[in-house]
Amino acid sequence: MAHNLRVARSHAGTACVFAVVKANAYGHGLSRARRALAAADGFAVLTLEEAANLRLMGVEQPILLLEGIFGADEIATCAELDLWPVLHHVTQLDWLQQQPPARPIQVFLKFDSGMHRLGFPLAEHAAIVARTKSLSGLAGMTLMTHFAQADEAAGVDWQLQPFLREMGGHGLPWSSANSAALLRYPESQGAWVRPGLMLYGASPFADVSAEQLGLRPAMTLQSEIISVQTLQSGEGVGYGQLFRAERAMRVGVVACGYADGYPRHALTGTPVLVNGRLSRTLGRVSMDMLCVDLSACADANVGSPVVLWGDGLPADAVAAAAGTSSYELLCALAARGPVMDTN
Repeated sequence: MAHNLRVARSHAGTACVFAVVKANAYGHGLSRARRALAAADGFAVLTLEEAANLRLMGVEQPILLLEGIFGADEIATCAELDLWPVLHHVTQLDWLQQQPPARPIQVFLKFDSGMHRLGFPLAEHAAIVARTKSLSGLAGMTLMTHFAQADEAAGVDWQLQPFLREMGGHGLPWSSANSAALLRYPESQGAWVRPGLMLYGASPFADVSAEQLGLRPAMTLQSEIISVQTLQSGEGVGYGQLFRAERAMRVGVVACGYADGYPRHALTGTPVLVNGRLSRTLGRVSMDMLCVDLSACADANVGSPVVLWGDGLPADAVAAAAGTSSYELLCALAARGPVMDTN
């Protein structure tokens, strides 16, 4: 993660970096991520609990609450812990007006530039900014938006340009860039950038690998073979017998399944590494086990290491074969799965 933060900084130029560590740092562990990303200018999380845990761990940098406050009762905690909430709905402004924080706090005003998920209508920016400025207990504000297609051919211009055009007259700092925009669109950087996925060594692009971007996997999900079966031609393996051997072959049974966070919908052919050699999964993934092809791994046996994703096997490649995204793979990792740091 530390290496990937350096990559993010190299693209960010003069912009400050919020390391996005929501969802237990994309499955990597909040405490582990806090240590690895200690050089970040700030951290971005979803919940007050995550923010409070970071403060207990000794984090002194700004902490951004990406969905802001969920009730007026959370305003006091923001003031106490010096948290920066994202304000995206008029109800949140009402709460702040009714219960001003005990000491001034920084806020981010989120505007909807086309994603149509969270954010004030862009057309109402003048009234929203003016009302926010009138609130007591605010130390300052940053304008914010989020991109829907930064990782696709459509890019960011269709959102960025209207956002900058409307916001330019306020003379306030702004933030818009996620991982994909940070890597591909330097004009989107603003005062703060918000890299997430790239910090964990996965690519936000379907057509560009993490290695090509200079990113390294921050975790390796590893297990081992616990049994070896020999199939004859026509015999199947696993629930539903979805895979049937075309010839006699050896099959390794690996102690990892969907209860560990490995995707159940991963079909035959999803890549794995057995003893460092590229192989594939066979048949249906079970709750606690999956099967792998040992045809090209003559020396593999009980106890042989199996890398499901990570060092030597990018999560992006596994996700693509399984018909999902590396976001889902990493975030779905179960607590019982053995994980080792790779940087």
